[in-house]
Amino acid sequence: MLSVVGSAVAADWSDSVFPIKSHEFGTVAVAAKTEFRFPVKNPYSQPMHIQTVRTSCGCTTGIVETEYVAPGETGSVMARFNTGTFRGKRGATLTVVIDKPFYAEARLVVNGYIRSDMVFHPGEIGFGKLNQGDTATQQSTVMYAGRNDWQVVDVVSNHSWLMPSFKQISRGSGRVDYQIGVTVREDAPEGYFQDEIIVITNDHSMPRVPLRVAGQVESLLNISPQSIALGGVKLGQPIVKRLVIRSQEPIMIESIECEGWECDFEKPTAPQKTFLLETTFTAVDATGSQRKPVVIKTSGPRSITAKALLTADIRDQ
Repeated sequence: MLSVVGSAVAADWSDSVFPIKSHEFGTVAVAAKTEFRFPVKNPYSQPMHIQTVRTSCGCTTGIVETEYVAPGETGSVMARFNTGTFRGKRGATLTVVIDKPFYAEARLVVNGYIRSDMVFHPGEIGFGKLNQGDTATQQSTVMYAGRNDWQVVDVVSNHSWLMPSFKQISRGSGRVDYQIGVTVREDAPEGYFQDEIIVITNDHSMPRVPLRVAGQVESLLNISPQSIALGGVKLGQPIVKRLVIRSQEPIMIESIECEGWECDFEKPTAPQKTFLLETTFTAVDATGSQRKPVVIKTSGPRSITAKALLTADIRDQ
């Protein structure tokens, strides 16, 4: 899986740099957006440069997403299955060429089956940006040509807050169209999501076909600073930091919590869009180097949360 030129140091690097070397796309429909990101880790003390990526088959496009990977960081190489122009069983080898801190080539493998009787339009259900606490619904159409008795029997999701649905919209002359809907519920977590729903049909050989779903859930709350650096502190030593919390609509702050820490603040008495909170952080059950999420929660029927990062070094008494 690896060829190295001109460096004995690089002789056995691939396992630490490429924790995943192969991916199976499974059965996918025509025009379905089908991609996989191979993580690229840099365990060295110098920056890593990904020069290029070559593919053995036009059915797959290789994309260098992170040209330079800093020491200790993780980048990625994207493998995009070209479902719009190829059909049937397909596979490709991606040759990743790295020229710094040494020259090396690693080979990554993808495989999949692009079925010609199913088409998703569009090939991905994309939500763009959503406000946390809101609901939204998007749709795709699956078009099938073949058996007269072909059916979609279910659509399933990996998350309770991602709710799929389906309904038949036409049937005749060996063609069937279904509308596939996905609703993002109000309890969707903050952050970027890229997942898939599984369309289950009555095909005996290939019943499960994935459809990608992606979007960005943005919190209504903005916390500053995002990184709360306390430096070196003793157990039980109170440290006061000012937090600025902004919202798109008037809110009430219900709680500020951080595992292993007491977080004390004077609760506001009226809803506002902007709060300046003098918050006292006291380590009560924390040791050593700390990187903990600080979770701020609002009250009311549309309770929302936002997070910042607390960093500290707990010293001995």
